[in-house]
Amino acid sequence: MREIILDTETTGLEPKEGHRIVEIGCVELVNSIPTGRTWHCYLNPERDMPEQAFAVHGLSSEFLSGQPLFADKADEFLAFVESAMLVIHNAKFDFGFLNAELERASRPLLAWDRIVDTLALARRRHPGAPASLDALCRRYGIDLSDRDLHGALLDCRLLASVYVELVGGKQARLELAGDRAQSADLPGAAATVRPRPMPLPPRLTPDEQEAHRTFVATLGENAVWRRYE
Repeated sequence: MREIILDTETTGLEPKEGHRIVEIGCVELVNSIPTGRTWHCYLNPERDMPEQAFAVHGLSSEFLSGQPLFADKADEFLAFVESAMLVIHNAKFDFGFLNAELERASRPLLAWDRIVDTLALARRRHPGAPASLDALCRRYGIDLSDRDLHGALLDCRLLASVYVELVGGKQARLELAGDRAQSADLPGAAATVRPRPMPLPPRLTPDEQEAHRTFVATLGENAVWRRYE
């Protein structure tokens, strides 16, 4: 199954108040494992950068003024995410901003039924516990040393590690392997060991067999090899 971990950085909290996306990051997962494929861009919001937002992500108006507009990157973005499920932390925030940008660019809107909100997953799995991305990284022992400021692609990579823990990806694979190993010991298990109707022909030549017998004879009467003679 293909999923896209997605994160955005913005100029503020509310697209209806004229705030815009300034950065998008995407990390591709297949069967909960990162494939190494990513998509990332900075965007010119065509407006100023409030100090509160700059303090979060460090993206200045001067830097962003030389970046492409969302409309120029919209088709590339939609092609990367295609029909994959979108895994987002606090998804309503990013979902609202993305659809506001897509609508402004006259592109198809995203549907909510393809969204997985890891904030909701975390609150169900750890009720009452802090559920921010930082808190979840600390809970699962994920390295946060590079996260001085928020960054869309870095946050996607962190969220990819958190998501695997939330859905039990690593544990599920281990449990599956354990279940298969234990099933052979259960009464009535389907897998049984039966002798071959005809033994396989030996792969050793007569000279090799004689050399082996000569070697075993030098090991003494208690040699383990004598059990198989």
